[in-house]
Amino acid sequence: MNRWLAIAPLAALVALGLLFGLFSLKRDPQVKPDALVGKQLPDLVLPTLDTGRPIRLLDAAAPAPVLVNIFASWCAPCEIEHPVLVDLKKQGVRVVGVAYKDAPENTKAFLGRLGDPYAERLVDRDGRAGIELGVTGVPETYLVGADGKVLAKHTGPLTAQTARDLLAKAQR
Repeated sequence: MNRWLAIAPLAALVALGLLFGLFSLKRDPQVKPDALVGKQLPDLVLPTLDTGRPIRLLDAAAPAPVLVNIFASWCAPCEIEHPVLVDLKKQGVRVVGVAYKDAPENTKAFLGRLGDPYAERLVDRDGRAGIELGVTGVPETYLVGADGKVLAKHTGPLTAQTARDLLAKAQR
């Protein structure tokens, strides 16, 4: 009896290892959740970076198609994508920035150092808006149509090509 009690934890550990191993064989690591695509952008109210005045994200994203970029000063990939966002601004693309789980003073320093590509700068200090948006990590960029519907989502840093691909979806 004592022998079986000694082996039981080892058997349970092996069973759990097999269960997780079989699960990972069926899981596609390239799948990214795009739960909001095709749905209305959540009606979120966030403070602006400069004044703290509350503004509806839907109002910031209207009236034409716009990119909503979730970023943070502490995010290395956000720094990598930043020149692409600056180029988009030069091309006349409207980008709304949402600083995710970041201190406003750090966000201001980040934008002061790299340039400000955003038409509106909003703050999601506690990450609650990120939960509503389905943010899995920063950076993430949403293409929002003039009607407030999310047309597409890109996870990870934008490149010139991924930005073109994302914006092309607004033409469809």
